[in-house]
Amino acid sequence: MKNIKFFLIASLFAFSSQTQAKISILNKTLKVNSFDQKKNKFTIKGNVQGFEDGTKVYINEQGEQGFIKIDSTVIKNNTFIINGIVNELELAFIEIGNTQEYIVPFVIEKGEIKVTYDKANPDNAKVIGTKNNDYLAVYNTESNKIQREIRDFQELNNEKMMNAQQSQDKQTIDDLMAEYQKINSKLVNQNIDLIKKNKDAYISLIIIEQLMNGETITFEEYKSYFEAFDSKLKNTKKGKEINQRIESLEKVAIGQIAPDFSAPNPEGKMISLKESLGKVTIIDFWAAWCGPCRQENPNFVALYNKYKNKGLQIIGVSLDRDAEAWKNAIAKDQLTWIQISNIKHWQDPIAQLYQVSSIPKTFILDSSGKIIAKDLRGAELDTKIAELLK
Repeated sequence: MKNIKFFLIASLFAFSSQTQAKISILNKTLKVNSFDQKKNKFTIKGNVQGFEDGTKVYINEQGEQGFIKIDSTVIKNNTFIINGIVNELELAFIEIGNTQEYIVPFVIEKGEIKVTYDKANPDNAKVIGTKNNDYLAVYNTESNKIQREIRDFQELNNEKMMNAQQSQDKQTIDDLMAEYQKINSKLVNQNIDLIKKNKDAYISLIIIEQLMNGETITFEEYKSYFEAFDSKLKNTKKGKEINQRIESLEKVAIGQIAPDFSAPNPEGKMISLKESLGKVTIIDFWAAWCGPCRQENPNFVALYNKYKNKGLQIIGVSLDRDAEAWKNAIAKDQLTWIQISNIKHWQDPIAQLYQVSSIPKTFILDSSGKIIAKDLRGAELDTKIAELLK
């Protein structure tokens, strides 16, 4: 039960902790000859309403810790112009002002890119003029209705969900999650339909990356969709990043031997997976700050007490960044099995090795270390453990 995803707007541009879109588009960062500059030039022409003359307009790239400003201009008479050189297709963001309140995503590509933005109606922002930005405009038009439905549902039910989690009201949680997933599935299906029809569109790369981050489709599905993309798309920087991620995910797919790892326990002793395997082993990625993880811990305590003498091992891998908070959570939740952490948050090397982009996340291994299942909860998990321990 991944309740943490309930609080994430299922938007194309809701970047995960591991998203690193690096954009090299400025004359000052690229060394190309004059012919290439002319050939690869882009111009952004903006028409905006509701902003004073002199308001700054930035082009941002997405870094590990947030936006990085890489170019700017100012608004004059409700317009702005930015010129640059593009080396290859990339996703970037126009920011109007300096508050990150008025953000417009767009695709950097050669040609004239036209932006319209009304401060009073930000949902009607539009970016058109080049092939991939036209694709993006179509996507936004089609998806806005569903995304508004998702936002309305979250705003209406967030407090109800938080109260249910605090009181461990499983029925309410399950009901809300089922209703949310029903709405979210509309967007997922729309996204899948789009990438099937647009195998040469850069937007398809961004969509498939978000589907991977949200774990809304299977590994086999997004691998199949990606392999069907146009070769030029797969050979972009983003395409190569996704291909590398697919190769990494394949190493932790069901049926593979779980990669070995080691990290310190709360006392500082190094613990490895290889030396800690039980007859059945659960690798549990969690953190003290993760509400759904903490909510699930009592179930793990009961499961461990039930099966530990029959060969069940659990290895908790924490994505905390505060060692004391981690240790306090272990004590408070009475977690008596192996606990390890590098105290590196989302930069934890074990999480990166296992391609963990959301928590809670679990892998179930047999006695040989082979991955048998993932993300089982409740009765389904108990049944699988009992079956494997026979």
